[in-house]
Amino acid sequence: MTLEPQVLALLDDALSREGPLLFLTGAGISAESGIPTFRGPEGYWTIGSKNYRAEELATYDAFTRMPEEVWAWYLYRRSVCRAASANAAHLALVELERALGDRFLLVTQNVDGLHLRAGNTLARTFQIHGNIDYLRCEDEHPRIREIPAGIALEWPKTRRIDDAERALLQCCGRGRWSRPHVLWFDESYDEPLFRFESSMDAVRRASLVVVIGTSGATTLPSHIVNVAAHRRVPMLVVNQDESPFTQIAERLSSAAVLRGTATQYVPAITRALIERA
Repeated sequence: MTLEPQVLALLDDALSREGPLLFLTGAGISAESGIPTFRGPEGYWTIGSKNYRAEELATYDAFTRMPEEVWAWYLYRRSVCRAASANAAHLALVELERALGDRFLLVTQNVDGLHLRAGNTLARTFQIHGNIDYLRCEDEHPRIREIPAGIALEWPKTRRIDDAERALLQCCGRGRWSRPHVLWFDESYDEPLFRFESSMDAVRRASLVVVIGTSGATTLPSHIVNVAAHRRVPMLVVNQDESPFTQIAERLSSAAVLRGTATQYVPAITRALIERA
């Protein structure tokens, strides 16, 4: 993919400034690895005689009412994510982090863990919606830990939790359920778990913001794009479809919209940055 002169000029402008190069990724980058959004037909989950949508199950309220059923749904989702492999866009961001070091920052809405499995570092990857490979207990100072090895990675839709797995998903033998380390629809961002303040501080200092495959339906990404637009820092929006973010970028001389997929454009963007850095 060849980048337009306007885009290259924005990259040159960004590199002439101080501050991090911030990449914000959403479901679009993972869709190319075969991970569905779970808001379509794949998102329905049957409990008893009722079908639940993702928006109904991915809530603290649902978890308090039926923790075992919600956990089974998340373990199925985890199995789908773990079956997927990083694509060219993920790998390009790994290469860019290695080239730029601390000037690189990745903020991802995706809980699939693909960025980390591809090779991006946890120190420079803010997982603002959590990570489906992890769990935590509802303590005052919750400890985030990987889902125990005794929980199967392959989890068919029809599989339910057995006694041994139930024990592994409890909080350190105290008989209380741990919970998936994800941000649910009826919860709010915070700093200790989801890097809210760190993300906002980063965009206030950023010299470039690249938005990849996100529709702008959640709060923190919207804040990030709005701050970048207000500051008039160079911004690229990579998306196949119209979204609030493409509409913002189209109004700004400091931004450009790249209509296409992450694998089409992200390798070209990262290559141009590495050549110019």
